[in-house]
Amino acid sequence: MAIPSKRPTSPHLQVYKLPLTGLVSITHRITGVLLSLGLVLVVWLLSVLVSGQQAYADMQAIMSLMVFKVMYWGFIYALFFHLCHGIRHLLWDAGLSFEHAKLNQYVLIELAASWLLTLLTFILV
Repeated sequence: MAIPSKRPTSPHLQVYKLPLTGLVSITHRITGVLLSLGLVLVVWLLSVLVSGQQAYADMQAIMSLMVFKVMYWGFIYALFFHLCHGIRHLLWDAGLSFEHAKLNQYVLIELAASWLLTLLTFILV
């Protein structure tokens, strides 16, 4: 018979609710990985540009598919989200905005700013 442990158990994901700052931190890491993967696509696009007219026409046909358009705009959003979150990290490095109310306020500001920058890019392009 096992003796019950008096140590606290770790809360399960169904019980523990991540704070907004935790969710944004995880999203920041995910967007960093996705941006790295997206750079492979950017390098491929650049290599196609120097490969001649036929390769460029083939690339344009592929990139005109809806799935690549969605990936393109997702890449742009990830870039702006990563930028906005990085600015918040610079504020933290300066020792600013560690109050609980400010943490959530800055999360909302960075989410709104990243969507706004993506929307502005969509309008201007």
